Amino acid sequence: VISLAFLSYEKLEAYFVKELQRKQTESVKYTEQELAAVAKRENNKKRSYLVVNRLQGKHVPVSPGKALRMFGSLAELLLEEYRGERLLLIGFAETATAIGAAVAEKLGALYIQTTREQIQDVEYFYFSEQHSHATEQKLVKDDLDRVMERVDRIIFIEDEITTGNTIRNIIELLKKAYPGCAGFSAASLLNGMAKTYQEEYAKSGIRLHWLLRTCHDSYEERAADCRGDGICHGCDSSLPAVVPEEYRISGCRDARRLTDGTLYKTACRQMGREAVERLQPVRGERILVIGTEEFMYPALVLASMLEEKTGWVRCHSTTRSPILVSSEAWYPLHERYELRSLYDRQRTTFLYDLSAYDRVCMVTDAGEEEKEGLYSLINALVSCGNERICVIRWCQA
Repeated sequence: VISLAFLSYEKLEAYFVKELQRKQTESVKYTEQELAAVAKRENNKKRSYLVVNRLQGKHVPVSPGKALRMFGSLAELLLEEYRGERLLLIGFAETATAIGAAVAEKLGALYIQTTREQIQDVEYFYFSEQHSHATEQKLVKDDLDRVMERVDRIIFIEDEITTGNTIRNIIELLKKAYPGCAGFSAASLLNGMAKTYQEEYAKSGIRLHWLLRTCHDSYEERAADCRGDGICHGCDSSLPAVVPEEYRISGCRDARRLTDGTLYKTACRQMGREAVERLQPVRGERILVIGTEEFMYPALVLASMLEEKTGWVRCHSTTRSPILVSSEAWYPLHERYELRSLYDRQRTTFLYDLSAYDRVCMVTDAGEEEKEGLYSLINALVSCGNERICVIRWCQA
C-alpha cells in the first residue's frame, strides 16, 4: 500500500497515470493484428491512412457477437472506475456510434451520438473532425441543455484516438456553454496518442481509457506500400432486377437525440425480435446484415439475434469513407462498391468486400423517398450473386 498524502502534485499525477496504465494492461487482450489494419485513404491530404478495425463491424464483415464482445470489454474498463457517477456518453459518427451505444447500455448511462445528418428545429454545437473525409460534425445542444445539471461526467467514445484534438475542441465548447459542468473522460478501442498529447490530457484533467495502445510511426509508410489494385465498382442506381422484401417496424429510438442507453438497447432488441419473427431464419443459414452509415448499432443487435438462431451471421455498414482497395493479402479491403446514400441521393457512400450469402438483410432508419440509394445497394448485392434480399425499415411509428 502506498501513502499518497505526502506526494507532490507531479508525483501524484505520475502515480495515477501509472495505475491507469496498469489497469489497462490487465484488461482483455486484443492484438494489433486484430484491431488495427492500416488502409490508404483516397484523396485525403490531411492524413493518408485510415486504421480499419477488423472486429468493429463497419468496413469489414464480422460476426456481430465478436463486435459486441469487444465493445463490452471497453465498457468493463469503465464500469468500476465510474460506479456511482451520473454519466453521459457521446459516441462519434460514423464509426463509433455502435460502440457508444453498447457501452452506454452496459453502464446504464445517458447516450447521444454526434451526427452529420440534418435534424429539424434543433440548435447544434458545431465542430470539425479535421482528418476525416466528411469533417463537419454536430451535436444537439437542446438535449444537452436539459440534462447537464444532472450529469457528473461526460465520456466521449471513439473507435480510435490519435491526437485527441477533436474531443478537446468539444470540451471547450461545452465548458463555455455550461460553466462549472461535469468532469470529462475519453474511451476508445484504440489509442495512438503520442506522449505529449497524453500529457496535455492529464494536465487538463481528462481521463483516458483504451483497449489497445497503437503506435502510428509506421502507418504512413505502410499505407504508401498499398498498390491500390483492388476492384472498384461504379454506382448503378437503376431499377434492380431483384425486388426485395420490405418490412416496416415501429418504435425507433434515434440516438442522434438524447436517449437512455438501456432503453435504446431494449428498443433495438424489440425491433430485432419482430424482424426475426418475420424472417424465420433457419439453422445453418448464412446471413449478412447491413447497417447504413451512422445507423450501425441496431443492425449489430439484429445480427447478433440472428446469429443465435442460425449460427453464422456477418454484419457491416455502408460508409462515407472512400478507401483504396488492394489485392494484397495483408491489406484489409479488396473490393469496393460505390453507392448513393439512402439519406441523400447527392451523397456518395461505399460498401466493401461483399460476397454471396443465403440471405441479406439491410436495416435502416432512412426515409423511403431516396430510391436511388436503395437501388444502388440492391444492385451491388445482386452483382455478387445475392437473390434473397430484405429491407427492414425501423420507423418512429
